[in-house]
Amino acid sequence: MLFAAGMGIGLMYFSVAEPMQHYSNEIFAGKTLVQRTQNAQLYTFFHWGIHAWAIYGVVGLSLAYFTYRYRLPLSLRSCFYPLLKDKIKGRWGNIIDVFALCSTFFGITTTLGFGVVQINSGLQMLNVVPENSFVYQVMIVAVLVSLSIFSAVSGLDKGVKILSGINIASVILLLLFVLILGPTVCLIGSFTEGIGTYINSFFSLTFNTHIYEENTQPWFYNWTILYWAWWISWSPYVGLFIARISKGRTIREFVGAVLILLTLFNFIWMSVFGGSAIWFDLHTANGALSALAGNPDALMFSFLEYLPLTRALSFIVISIIIIFFVTSADSGIFVMNSIATKNAENSPKWQTISWGILLAVLALMLLNAGGLAALQSMTLITALPFSIIMLLFIVSLMKALSIDRKYYEKDFSRTTVPWSGASWKERLKQIVSFHDKSSVDEFINTSIHEAFIELESEFAKSNIQAKINSYENPL
Repeated sequence: MLFAAGMGIGLMYFSVAEPMQHYSNEIFAGKTLVQRTQNAQLYTFFHWGIHAWAIYGVVGLSLAYFTYRYRLPLSLRSCFYPLLKDKIKGRWGNIIDVFALCSTFFGITTTLGFGVVQINSGLQMLNVVPENSFVYQVMIVAVLVSLSIFSAVSGLDKGVKILSGINIASVILLLLFVLILGPTVCLIGSFTEGIGTYINSFFSLTFNTHIYEENTQPWFYNWTILYWAWWISWSPYVGLFIARISKGRTIREFVGAVLILLTLFNFIWMSVFGGSAIWFDLHTANGALSALAGNPDALMFSFLEYLPLTRALSFIVISIIIIFFVTSADSGIFVMNSIATKNAENSPKWQTISWGILLAVLALMLLNAGGLAALQSMTLITALPFSIIMLLFIVSLMKALSIDRKYYEKDFSRTTVPWSGASWKERLKQIVSFHDKSSVDEFINTSIHEAFIELESEFAKSNIQAKINSYENPL
């Protein structure tokens, strides 16, 4: 679900484009070939690794915790309960949801924009359309958004799940195809080495702002800062998905799955496609792929030309992107509806259609105004206010966890502790043990009497005289 409705289009668009652009960027021209290759993989790992999933994890964990622990609605406003209490039901809650809605809306628009230009470029290279132009982008958006709206309105959940399953299977087969028919030994070695380099450079990458490297700063703003804004703008959307499927998990399980498993898949994907592209550029293409670094829309399809069954693979890639587009738009419409209606089960169909039309219109307006640069600028603008909300999420979550921990550290009676699934056998034993008068009397004369004796002694410590009265029940 996460890849089909979340990162799918981004992985298809940037898997070849990003490593090639880092590899051929002028700011790294002074480095050796090996250093440029390592840098390309390292920075791609940095942008698609733990840092990205940590942003999603903060929102997802906050939503899951306050929904399933506090029994609050699955809504972003619920994450502010320790700070705002019942005010989350009023104006403040509405403000939080508005920021989340805007952030989600523009984040999805940016992703759909990447999908549109890549589909258009692929169709052009396959001679299906004559050019990569705004006119054909309008046609592509009209067809695909219409499919997404139809799916969202008609509630074809099973169809979307089937499509998503087929798509993920196609993605895995494509990955294995490139791994086996590409430079397999080189890819396996580069993946292993890349993981080591990433771990060793983790903290320096995290805190490096390139403030003393004036030549590098434009690259840093155009890549790293933009990526963080993109992830933040997507975090309400992906966070809701993660929270929905996390009921019953521990926090440790949640963090392990989100930060490690999903990051590992991204690393494998980027290593196979990015590593193969750089290897082909050095050994087969004679620099042809790096020369196309300025045209990222076409890089994936140019890369496929150096593999067998190029035309068939290109059609498969376009099909994968189309399904990712439809499932992303469909899921995006669902999430925006959920935020806008405060999780109402049934929303009017005209509202669902309106969200789809707005997504299409805004994506086309931004593409026409300035292409992907306009989409990226809008992402930066909308991510800033939500980044502040995310910081408050962290404060709220830590406060709630602290209260929870103090509560469980106190020696309360077992019956005062909310049901967590632990010690269920002892609970069951207490429920079924007192089935007649003799067992009840035994419980009163042992456990309850001992408890009153302890209470009497505590009163005595404060110079308060207490007396335990008892009598026989004639019944």
